[in-house]
Amino acid sequence: MVGMLKRVLAILTILVIGYWLAQGLADVPFGQDKMVVGKYYLEHVKEETGAVNAVTAVVVNYRGLDTLGEVTVLFIASTGVAALLWKKKRERTAKTEGSVVLTTGARLLFPFIALFGMYIFIHGHLTPGGGFPGGATIATAFLLMYLAFTIYEIPHRGFEVTEGLAGMGYVITGLIGLAIGGYFLFDWIWQTWGWGHENIGRLFSGGFIPIIYTLIGIKVGTELSGIVDNMLKEEVKE
Repeated sequence: MVGMLKRVLAILTILVIGYWLAQGLADVPFGQDKMVVGKYYLEHVKEETGAVNAVTAVVVNYRGLDTLGEVTVLFIASTGVAALLWKKKRERTAKTEGSVVLTTGARLLFPFIALFGMYIFIHGHLTPGGGFPGGATIATAFLLMYLAFTIYEIPHRGFEVTEGLAGMGYVITGLIGLAIGGYFLFDWIWQTWGWGHENIGRLFSGGFIPIIYTLIGIKVGTELSGIVDNMLKEEVKE
């Protein structure tokens, strides 16, 4: 009896949700050109955002709230991994250090990999790239150090503070836009100050897009590095 009641309630719920979806889709103008919005972005992206990379402008400016949601999802995922792997005492248990080639290569490549990651998110408004790939690239530099050395660990306290400040910086940038322009993530640097209008196609352009991408890159890099640290440690019995 209880099982039958659950099935009936599930069917009714599906029918109600389906009806709502049908009513919403009934007003969608399916016969119109689907590229209207896309054409608008391509035609106005430079004058409205100052970015040469139209994809970046859409992700960070036109749909910046979605990107904030993606950063939030990554933060929740990072927190979830830390919670699942959390133990009273966790340490690295690797006993064998990498070969001379690996350790020497790690020392030499680490700064270049980190620099390349920064290049990716700083130049995201000019070339393909952005905060997420740039941050992931930086995290691979720390992963390389973990693979090469048995005693290497990231500076946890510094990473946690940096991650928090980067996230706060993103939200504060959006709130400044809310106060100045009337909506969250309003590009107050480009629209109000006009800073960078004469530099389109150069590094110092794109309004607040380089700032947002830098904050995202730092946050993603520190979060992914923290996940790597958690996954390479094992519980140690006291």
